[in-house]
Amino acid sequence: MVFLYSFALRLYGLLLRLVAPFVPKARLWTDGRRNLLAHISQQLAADVAPRVWFHCASLGEFEQGRPLMEAFRRQYPQHRIVLTFFSPSGYEVRRQWPGADYVFYLPLDTAANARAFVAAVRPELAVFVKYEFWYHHLAELKRQGVPVICVSAIFRPQQAFFKPWGGFFRRILGQFAHIFTQDEASVALLRTAGIPHASAVGDTRFDTVVDTAATAAKHLPLVEAFVADNASVLVAGSVWPPDVEVLAPAFRRWATEARFIVAPHEINEPHLQQVEQALPGQVVRYSQATPATVAQARVLLIDNIGLLRELYRVGDVGYIGGAFGKGLHNTLEAAAFGLPLLFGPRYEKFREARDLVASGCAVVVHDPTELEQHLATWLAEPARRQQLGTRARTYVHEQAGATQRILHAIRAWLPGTTSTGVTSPSATPFPS
Repeated sequence: MVFLYSFALRLYGLLLRLVAPFVPKARLWTDGRRNLLAHISQQLAADVAPRVWFHCASLGEFEQGRPLMEAFRRQYPQHRIVLTFFSPSGYEVRRQWPGADYVFYLPLDTAANARAFVAAVRPELAVFVKYEFWYHHLAELKRQGVPVICVSAIFRPQQAFFKPWGGFFRRILGQFAHIFTQDEASVALLRTAGIPHASAVGDTRFDTVVDTAATAAKHLPLVEAFVADNASVLVAGSVWPPDVEVLAPAFRRWATEARFIVAPHEINEPHLQQVEQALPGQVVRYSQATPATVAQARVLLIDNIGLLRELYRVGDVGYIGGAFGKGLHNTLEAAAFGLPLLFGPRYEKFREARDLVASGCAVVVHDPTELEQHLATWLAEPARRQQLGTRARTYVHEQAGATQRILHAIRAWLPGTTSTGVTSPSATPFPS
């Protein structure tokens, strides 16, 4: 099985190199790994400070690991943080993030690459965020005696780890010194697979969004001008073309009564034009707006990166994209600002989305008609809308705290430190 795994990964790398001239994301992936190990060795050679390695698949996992990295930095200022990404969508956005001392792509998971990478980084501890279970890197870390933990993990029975034929994948999980999960159901699944070193401590993303909501608002003059007339505001975040199709009738129905802020998940010309065509003459792009033009528009189209979490601050209702496609995007940022939420049907993989739906502060819509019906109710009943938003905010605050639980446990693995242990919400003791 190890041979098949290695062969498949090498084939994957070859295919990316073949399509790189035609696919920008593949080109970034391959160009970023050219002479990568030599670059890493050169960057780290003269630095003798102790290091901890954090790995994130992409940008979403980075945001999940960010509060832990920031808290680690405050508690262990003498340690260097080495941050790696698998995907260009994470690396290209956060390559200059000041919270890490070094940011690299992760080398392709071969035995030789893993040996060279671990030898160059020499971490005292490795932290993998949520996903990314790379066999050779994990095996090499264990061979060299480096403890590895996984944080904010969540598991489902459908995954390969829990299938009768999933022995190889269970061996990968067995390389972790401890797995910190989001919920007790994941811990129970791991135990059925023979993985006892797991604790349910929650999801670090809650800590991120609570901190974001508590910080002072950024001064965004164009956004302030857009919402100055006190009309109800719907913020549609991380939308894809199918989401725009569902939203378009609502754009037209409430064109004179409400304001819409639309942030596409991918900022490219076809996606931007689709939004503009949904409501001709009423859309202004953020990059082209002026205080005068934005005050007359009904839809503010966000064509840059990094504003979304601030935009939820001015919203009355949130629509979260992705759930008419591969899966729902981040609901917690909007919930932390007290917005009742609407989203499509593909949300079941996300515990927080299930919780929000169960509590009534998020509603699943299957077509434009359902979206219009629920939006009409919320726009007509502001007291009800605010009540649901308060419920969403309360849920987010009640779930916070995972970062400190994990940070407390990390002391067990860092040389020269001691740990008093960690207790999960279910009182499952952490094995020291």
